[in-house]
Amino acid sequence: MLKAGVLGAGHLGKIHLRLLNQSEKYNLVGFYDANEENGKKVEAEFGYKFFNSIDALIDAVDIVDIVTPTLSHYDCAKQAISKGKHIFIEKPITNTVEEAEHIRELLAEHNLRGQVGHVERFNPAFTAVKDHIKSPMFIETHRLAEFNPRGTDVPVVLDLMIHDIDIILSIVKSKIKHISASGVAVISETPDIANARLEFENGCVANLTASRISLKKMRKARFFQKDAYISVDFLTKKCEVVKMKDAPETPGDFDMILQNAEGVKKQIYFDNPEVPDNNSILDELETFADAVNNDETPIVSLHDGTEALRVATQIINCF
Repeated sequence: MLKAGVLGAGHLGKIHLRLLNQSEKYNLVGFYDANEENGKKVEAEFGYKFFNSIDALIDAVDIVDIVTPTLSHYDCAKQAISKGKHIFIEKPITNTVEEAEHIRELLAEHNLRGQVGHVERFNPAFTAVKDHIKSPMFIETHRLAEFNPRGTDVPVVLDLMIHDIDIILSIVKSKIKHISASGVAVISETPDIANARLEFENGCVANLTASRISLKKMRKARFFQKDAYISVDFLTKKCEVVKMKDAPETPGDFDMILQNAEGVKKQIYFDNPEVPDNNSILDELETFADAVNNDETPIVSLHDGTEALRVATQIINCF
């Protein structure tokens, strides 16, 4: 079992503490929070050990789980790496691409492992269909949330859209050739609603929409490729795979047949995989433990986190 410590005991930090505590792959040593009053409150309520300093916590563990505000990710990661510790770091990886690249360099120099908390990669609806997604040519994503003051210190692109950016970059194996985007600040100092269009060198186009001032929640992605349409609902953890194949000579009474202008007939059929029940955050934390123990590249590497941040920054620069 790897000894783990958490930096940050806010909303998400407390979730990480609970899951690390129940995991059979970690021994939760304790946590540090810059707000001493909050730290002692969490210690009293849940029984996790509260450390009075970052250094003391880092010295006591193998893995540092960074769940602090984004602005502090870089400094926390540097401290952990300098003491020879592996890092799990929440998304976005850092505040700037330059900081992210420096963290990657430091990690490589010290021969350590790092993973970024892009949790939607572990969403069971996505993992159930990702092998069906092959060479999509059009992708559409909608990530809408009701207003919540937590997270409004950064643009909605870094708060919400970056999830879908990471998903798309993990699927489309091609370089981006052009980005266009627009965003509007409605209630915050930074954009609360944004739309971006990513054009890839292989011809794929992705249209992303994110809002944190919606009246309803939505987290959906749709992938269109030759002979298939795949939809993923990250919120309800449901997915749908609609495929086409050459129609049989004598279709059954319930077969869905389409015929194009050239007279070619295709049969539409559903190939919906079973969606397993899981805890995505626990999965991402435990696969990181496996990567450390087996000396393997984590599923969401620091390179992945850096590239997602790079594209998010380019989108923001369009505004």
